[in-house]
Amino acid sequence: MFQGPGTDRRSLMQIGEAIRKETSIQVSLLNYRKDGSEHRILFHLCPVLDEGGRVIHFLAVQVPITGRSSKAGRRAGTTIGSCRDAVRDELGFRCKSLDDADSRGVEADEMHEANEWERQKATSAAKSILSILSCYRKHANKVLCGKRCSPTNLASLGSSLNISLGRIKQSFVLTDPSLPDMPIVYASDAFLSLTGYSRHEILGRNCRFLSGPGTDTKALQQIKSSIQEERACAVRLLNYRKDESSFWNLLYISPVRNATGKIAFFVGVQIDENCEDPNGLSPEMRQLSAVAAVKVAARILSSGAGPSSRSSSS
Repeated sequence: MFQGPGTDRRSLMQIGEAIRKETSIQVSLLNYRKDGSEHRILFHLCPVLDEGGRVIHFLAVQVPITGRSSKAGRRAGTTIGSCRDAVRDELGFRCKSLDDADSRGVEADEMHEANEWERQKATSAAKSILSILSCYRKHANKVLCGKRCSPTNLASLGSSLNISLGRIKQSFVLTDPSLPDMPIVYASDAFLSLTGYSRHEILGRNCRFLSGPGTDTKALQQIKSSIQEERACAVRLLNYRKDESSFWNLLYISPVRNATGKIAFFVGVQIDENCEDPNGLSPEMRQLSAVAAVKVAARILSSGAGPSSRSSSS
């Protein structure tokens, strides 16, 4: 669906070959957005292995290639893909047979190759995602085994919580204390707007990336202590957006427990001190209402996810 008349068929054949051989690959591709505009990317593909070393998924990372695209060597043609039927059916690819007579579009892709920084960025992103998946296997009891987990069950569990959390309009994140370095596992749209980061840039990272040279270390220590003691805390600290501009963050952190009373997440609600609420609510009321909504969503989800365990324990 992202390919078009200028997409290099040789690159697509290389991707198909990598899928067949279950190996990693990096290629430059000319892709097309929904509005028909072109954009050139570095496409990084790598297999995801289970604990037995068998391929259970393929991970694809796309990094924009800097520079201006040239229309030289392009003309209207047929979108071409190359992959084995099993992979095509599994991943939903729409592949067409190769047209040996059509060799155009190759020159355009050869003119724009990724630089070393872009290649390293794609490789680093893939390693980070694979590391997060490994952490979930080890620490969240969600083992990716040779027999695939049911996509239907996973989708319904994730979508239920995402839909509930998506209704909360405050800026907040959820972090998972069961994973190393307590990474962010959910970020609201308001948080993305406040900080300037995109979702893929922050998921899997600890919240300390918002800190900077002016951030009070005493406030950070207060946060650390409250987390260790499993209690809520409120602090005012200087944070930094992606564009390096600063803002005074009124931060409220609270543990979120599941139906059994175990801490499932920590929620952090952020309020820019200089932004007033249109409804006239105080920062404290806005923070507490967001925390309450998150706790209700998590409690309902955990209650519905394990009725058999509750009945057996009773």
